[in-house]
Amino acid sequence: MKIIAIGGGKVGRFSPTVRTTAIDREIVRISGKKSPRLLFLPTASAGCDQYCAAIYRQFSGKLGCKVDIMLLVNTDPEPARIKERILRADIIYVGEGNTLKMMKAWRRHGVDEALYSAMQRDIVLCGSSAGSIAWFSWGNSDSFKSKREPRRLAKVKGLGFVDALICPHYDVEKHRRPSLKAMMKKHKGVAIALDEYCALIVQDDSYRVLASIKGRKAYRAFWRAGEYVEDELLPSKEFQALEPLLRR
Repeated sequence: MKIIAIGGGKVGRFSPTVRTTAIDREIVRISGKKSPRLLFLPTASAGCDQYCAAIYRQFSGKLGCKVDIMLLVNTDPEPARIKERILRADIIYVGEGNTLKMMKAWRRHGVDEALYSAMQRDIVLCGSSAGSIAWFSWGNSDSFKSKREPRRLAKVKGLGFVDALICPHYDVEKHRRPSLKAMMKKHKGVAIALDEYCALIVQDDSYRVLASIKGRKAYRAFWRAGEYVEDELLPSKEFQALEPLLRR
C-alpha cells in the first residue's frame, strides 16, 4: 500500500502559484519510475478545466510524468475500461472538490473496486483535500456546504484503505478544528488532521509526515476518558509504525 494524503494547497489551479512541489516530487519518487504514468481523477471538481491543466503542467511539464485524465462527469465510461486505465497507471492522483458527489460517482461506475485493485498492486494512491479523504474510512468534509451554510462540515465515508477519519485544511479553515472535536465525540476511532501543504505518507505498515512549507504539521486527535487529545505529528524523514498511530 502506497498512499499520500495531502491537506490542501495551491497547485496552480487558478493562479500560477505552486507550493506543493516537495510533496509532488515525493509522489513521483515513491512510484519507483523515472517517468511514471499518472492518472488524474478530477471527479470531485466535475472535471474542472483549470484544475486538469494545472495538474498537467505540474506533473508532466515539471516532474516528467506521462499524465492522463479520466473524466466521469457528463460521460458514461464502461467499468472494464475504467479498471483498465486505473491499473495501467503508476500513480492515481485524486483532486479536490465535493467528496460526497465523488464517492457516489465512483461507486456508480465501479471506480471504488478498481482503486481497491490498484491499492493491492502497490500503485501510488494520492490526492489533496477530497483526494485525501478518498483513501480513509471517513472524512471531515464540506460536501454539504451551501450559500446559507458556507461552513457546514459533515462526516463522509471514504474507501477505508486507512482505518481513520481524516480532516484537511486544518490550519486555514478555522472552523475545521471545533468541527473535528465535535465530530470525534461520536466517533470511536482516531482522526488525522492535516494542515495545508502537509501530507501523510503511508507505505504498507509505516508512515511519515512531509510538509512542502516549513511549519505545517499533521495532528492525531481522539477522545479518551472524557478528554479530547490532539497530538502534533511533525514532518520527518523517518518512517514509524502505522498501527500505534491509528490506535487510541
